Amino acid sequence: MARRGKKKGRSVTGWLVLDKPKGMGSTDAVSKIKWLFNADKAGHAGTLDPLASGMLPIALGEATKTVPYVMDGTKIYRFTVAWGEERTTDDLEGSVVHSSQERPDDAEILALLPKYTGVIMQKPPTFSAIKIAGERAYDLAREGETVDIPEREVEIGRFDLVERPDADHAIFEVECGKGTYVRSLARDMGRDLGCFGHIADLRRTEVDPFTADDLVTLEELEAAIAAAREPQELAEGERPGRPAGAALVALDGLLLDTSAALEFLPQVSLTDDAAARVRSGNPVIVRGRDAPPEADDACAVARGKLVAIGAIEAGMFRPRRVFAG
Repeated sequence: MARRGKKKGRSVTGWLVLDKPKGMGSTDAVSKIKWLFNADKAGHAGTLDPLASGMLPIALGEATKTVPYVMDGTKIYRFTVAWGEERTTDDLEGSVVHSSQERPDDAEILALLPKYTGVIMQKPPTFSAIKIAGERAYDLAREGETVDIPEREVEIGRFDLVERPDADHAIFEVECGKGTYVRSLARDMGRDLGCFGHIADLRRTEVDPFTADDLVTLEELEAAIAAAREPQELAEGERPGRPAGAALVALDGLLLDTSAALEFLPQVSLTDDAAARVRSGNPVIVRGRDAPPEADDACAVARGKLVAIGAIEAGMFRPRRVFAG
């Protein structure tokens, strides 16, 4: 008798821009959203530490093909540095390794910020998800192994001192590129200022092209489910099962279209016949006065729906990744 394959879930597609709460890991957040939506595929665009809150874009279904474009987007973080202690994890979770009674004034902090603006070299935290010989750095560090992660180039577009609540803390906002570790910024500034420092609070407010208006909280998801469920009596202590029917329709209404991740790319409009050719992996001629110029990355759409991502060259759109109709 043939064995039945495990049910993978439904082929729902789109972006859920989750406002991740503190205390939840990024992998756990993706698993929860995948379960709630009963999605066949899910992935996130940029890890957020469990102690951090804020924007975690989660792609479902076909939208997972656009994750690299969001990963490359500019991020904005607002964070609080606590002066006086450097910690093993560069945040509140770790143990203290250095301490100081010195505290910087505003002028000293402002004079330092240009050093951390532009293209800089940065050493990632020892407790990070970077892989070393196939192992996560934080796993090696927790096992007591010495972890030496090489410096790497990152880009800081803007770095502002926002507020000084007291002498022991400073609140910053930073706009940065892919691969930047905010915990490293706190650690390195503390060393440069001679007072040591670590992250006391961290929130990601934007991941380009998404904005704060796109954020959806877990509470909003639960409210949408509750409002759509058919009235039913649950046994004492019993929890509602996976959303279904009207509850799934309500959840789907909170998704952004897959194409929302690609708004910055040149767009090619296709006829139905051309869309069918592209979905089969074939190039099509780009015609018309309004046709976009050559581009390494462009998206093709038909009837307002994303058809493919590809390149425009020699008057042709050549698909690399196609999307189901």
